[in-house]
Amino acid sequence: MAKALARHILVKTKEEAEALKQKIAKGADFGLLAKKHSTCNSRKRSGDLGEVRPGQMVRAIDQVIFKKKELVVHGPIKTQFGFHLVQVMYRD
Repeated sequence: MAKALARHILVKTKEEAEALKQKIAKGADFGLLAKKHSTCNSRKRSGDLGEVRPGQMVRAIDQVIFKKKELVVHGPIKTQFGFHLVQVMYRD
């Protein structure tokens, strides 16, 4: 069965997600931004979601983790929880 390691940042607004994505694009550390800004408990682990399998996450996030390019920051992705930036570290 497929599995992937991903990390994310969850914020309340699309604007906040876009601003964080721009900071990351300019070289800011994803993990530090997750610790500072994310509203998800994963912020304690620098946004690390750990290894996940298909179907474990909400569908929109699942689609990114298992279909989009690795090591790229994707998003903002809207879910019922807010807006996510997602980075897939590896997938197998």
